[in-house]
Amino acid sequence: MAVSRIDEAGLNVNQYGNRNLIINGAMQVSQRGTSEASVTSSQYADAPDRFKAEMSSAGTWTLSQSTTAPDGFSNSYKFDCTTADASLGAGDYLQLSHYIEGQNLQHLQKGSSSAKKLTLSFHVRSAKTGTYIVEFYDGDNSRSNSQSYTISAADTWEKKTITIDGDASGAFGNDNGASLGVFFYLAAGTNFTSGTLNTSWGSRTLANVAVGQVNLADSTSNNWYITGVQLEVGDTATDFEHRTFADELQRCQRYYVKFKATSNYSYYGSGVSDTATSARIFKSFPVEMNHVPVLEQSANNTWNIYPPVQAFSANATINNASVWGSAINCTVASGLQTGYCTHCTANNTTDAFFAFESEL
Repeated sequence: MAVSRIDEAGLNVNQYGNRNLIINGAMQVSQRGTSEASVTSSQYADAPDRFKAEMSSAGTWTLSQSTTAPDGFSNSYKFDCTTADASLGAGDYLQLSHYIEGQNLQHLQKGSSSAKKLTLSFHVRSAKTGTYIVEFYDGDNSRSNSQSYTISAADTWEKKTITIDGDASGAFGNDNGASLGVFFYLAAGTNFTSGTLNTSWGSRTLANVAVGQVNLADSTSNNWYITGVQLEVGDTATDFEHRTFADELQRCQRYYVKFKATSNYSYYGSGVSDTATSARIFKSFPVEMNHVPVLEQSANNTWNIYPPVQAFSANATINNASVWGSAINCTVASGLQTGYCTHCTANNTTDAFFAFESEL
């Protein structure tokens, strides 16, 4: 017989699985890569999946999947300032964002008198102490709720908990769009800080979203780490919901999937030669993607088509993509046999990859 365990909040841990609305909150999955330097613009960087670094003229950063983590976790998302910006322009900002599909939020009953409270919890660490802001952004109705937290001790892991009321105005769309954004501000100019912090749900006024935020970009000594991010229904922060790596990876692959060579001649897929210089290679995705993806790839000469073995002479292009899979058009200089089965493998390198992106 299964043994029940009661957590510190008095809840039976066997009865509240799947409660975390955040994907990859423990920063385990990092498909793109584990570190990216010289970041100055908004992007999903070579750092943990599903978290987007968004910025405008707020220093230069190295973003990474760090192994610095609190007890019970193995990884965190790290911002490391490499070029400072001690005097932010009015429109400058820096934040780490996580977006959630509306169809995953219907149980919150937002837009009704029964709208549910939400509790956000996370572990954070920084060399810079002071006030930081988290904004909850309803992208369907342009509504917002911002809350502050304080990092009290430098270079020390601290757990933070934030609870917000339900919002009786503005329902989330029941679709695959980005209905809710959770924005962790790290720097913000006066366009975002000149008003009064909007600590209850209301129409979004930009000047009210990050009032009081410290400037993490003001010194190259500054860094910021986060992990254990959990967003759940109710006014209580329960124990972090640790999922298996395989489970978390599959959730991430709805938005980004990377097929990377693991040996010098790794097999990617098979297809057919259309002409002496072109072929189509077919690939199914491991899960249904959020929307029809776009293709990302390594340099064209990192891939082969055979028989006969020939390196790509140009980058591949996507062909007849769907949320379930895609064909790619591949070009070589000559030598393919029209109508014959053909295969795609890495060209004597482990740098070869194809990736398909359908982020919110």
